[in-house]
Amino acid sequence: METSSSTLSSPSTPRWNSDRPFLTGRFHQETKTTSRFAETKSHSVDSFSLGSENPIGCYNAAVQELILIDDLLSALVGIEGRYISIKRVRGMEDSFTFQVDASMDLALQELAKRIFPLCESFMLINQFVESRSQFKNGLVNHAFAAALRALLLDYNAMVAQLEHQFRLGRLSLQGLWFYCQPMMGSMQALSSVIQKTSANNFAGSAVLNLLQSQAKAMAGDNAVRSLLEKMAQCASNAYLSILERWVYEGVIDDPYGEFFIAENKTLQKESLTQDYDAKYWRQRYSLKDGIPSFLANTAGTILTTGKYLNVMRECGHNVQVPVSESSKLMSFGTNHHYLECIKSAYDFASGELLNLIKEKYDLMGKLRSIKHYLLLDQGDFLVHFMDIAKDELIKKVDEISVEKLQSLLDLALRTTAAAADPCHEDLTCCVETCSLLKRLGTLKDIENSRNALDGNGLEEPVNVTGLETLSLSYKVRWPLSIVISKKALTKYQLIFRFLFHCKHVDRQLCGAWQVHQGVRSLKMRGTAIPRSSLLCRSMLKFINSLLHYLTFEVLEPNWHVMHNRLQSAKSIDEVIQHHDFFLDKCLRECLLLLPELLKKVEKLKSLCVQYAAATQWLITSSIDIPSIDESFDDSKVSENSKQLKSRSPSHALKLSSSNTNVTDAILNFEREFNTELQSLEPILSSSSQAEPHLTHLAQWILGVGNEQ
Repeated sequence: METSSSTLSSPSTPRWNSDRPFLTGRFHQETKTTSRFAETKSHSVDSFSLGSENPIGCYNAAVQELILIDDLLSALVGIEGRYISIKRVRGMEDSFTFQVDASMDLALQELAKRIFPLCESFMLINQFVESRSQFKNGLVNHAFAAALRALLLDYNAMVAQLEHQFRLGRLSLQGLWFYCQPMMGSMQALSSVIQKTSANNFAGSAVLNLLQSQAKAMAGDNAVRSLLEKMAQCASNAYLSILERWVYEGVIDDPYGEFFIAENKTLQKESLTQDYDAKYWRQRYSLKDGIPSFLANTAGTILTTGKYLNVMRECGHNVQVPVSESSKLMSFGTNHHYLECIKSAYDFASGELLNLIKEKYDLMGKLRSIKHYLLLDQGDFLVHFMDIAKDELIKKVDEISVEKLQSLLDLALRTTAAAADPCHEDLTCCVETCSLLKRLGTLKDIENSRNALDGNGLEEPVNVTGLETLSLSYKVRWPLSIVISKKALTKYQLIFRFLFHCKHVDRQLCGAWQVHQGVRSLKMRGTAIPRSSLLCRSMLKFINSLLHYLTFEVLEPNWHVMHNRLQSAKSIDEVIQHHDFFLDKCLRECLLLLPELLKKVEKLKSLCVQYAAATQWLITSSIDIPSIDESFDDSKVSENSKQLKSRSPSHALKLSSSNTNVTDAILNFEREFNTELQSLEPILSSSSQAEPHLTHLAQWILGVGNEQ
């Protein structure tokens, strides 16, 4: 992987570090016939031969050997001798060739050429150390260069010892080859790694992966493998120090962009409560390409550990994982001790965060409160609210005063059992701009609903009122917004809107039923009133069956399953997973993700509302009885019944019979309701085979249809 540190700001290396060759030892390689600085800037093929000596072939073999040994000792540290020249290819800084005087004895030339690869490896390594020590190359390259510099110190010590033996007259050319041979394989292996690193501009984890892969490839040579493993260990120290701060403190201390975890600072925690598609939890911290191979299997755990520590820091709860000498992440090896340290850090961070959210921020209490209000677990406040806000809710959407609804909601909460809930002040009132079906079609993550409802959904009602668009919202603060995000709250609101409208339909039908009960004492035989009473009862049974299914067959069982799972959850990610699963399962089982069924149910509910309103008006206009508003007053029920009994039955019959609108309207409603109910039966029956949870609903609704 190419380094990304080039895009980051890093200190610049002073020019004198490259313009003054005496600082790096490069001056030994410069020609003495031209300016060193001019030579540094040229890219031609350079020959560093002095050219002032006599050809070596004029000496006998013994003298040639002594001269060659002296030159080779210089070449081993990158300095050309009297009869050994160094050539550098134009434009290729890492390409060197060593040449000897052609007049040299052929046997001596052959022995010298065997030692030249070691000389080339030294020059490559030395040049790499100088170039990779610059700031821009990153901490891993710095550590790798430092390890190579330490190795070159040992190498230079070996050359100095060989020179000492040569000065004492104890070193032959064969002896020099013998002493150089053990270093040959190791230096060549390192030069191979260096060439690949330079060619691909590797940095960070790419360097570590290359060292490890090369070490595995050299499994047959124990000395070379051990050296490469040691280099990988040294180079990884800087990387492991970054990792240690992340898993123990939740801090990314990565000045050159080498770490495999990226931080997106543009994503703020506030987006969790404002944006439906908030990506904070998933993308604030994410994995990058180029994970070190020794951390590949535990990268997810490392990412999660730091995320948990960051959440606690955002809460002002500074917690640091306990660190001891045995838990330092300064080495990795075959004992996998570093994996145990990471696992223990994850367990600590996960337990601390879960305990913080459950205990200090009372996650379960918030979820229970949301269940009371948005899932209508305790609906006494809703009944009171619907009574006092009726006039406002029947207005069109653009005419509704949200502030007035909010004040009425606050009044309903304060005057009912909800006042005992300390979280009731977090409940707010809001009015959507579209119907439930259209809202479902706009949600990006509910593909089935969107595909089915975009083109084939019901037409948006012309006069959408607050009864169809009312919704409740809930103020969720950090860090609970990680679990109860805007997306989760939206799903709660969808379920609430469906339940709320079902409750409204039920109230309207109950009002119509009371009107029918009010005329029971009159002799209505032969009119449409008894038939209307049967239709009203069927509609009530339908809506009651639907409400019973939603509450007792879907919401309550799924809530208890989620509650038990949350009690045994080991991490906040498990909590999020169980909570999201609960919401998605409730949405599906509440028919909100089954568009064909939902459209039929919405049509039936619309018929019920129209019937309830029309029936109350038709019956009360043809028969002089109190309206539905008055009939809710228990103090007037007995008085109203006495007035009805005192009226002339024949007079009531005459009025009812003369009003054919009542009969026609009731027959039309009955016909349309039965048609829709019958068309629902095959859809519900087929759906219940794929969705077993619909079996009970199918039985109840089919029972309503059979009664017709």
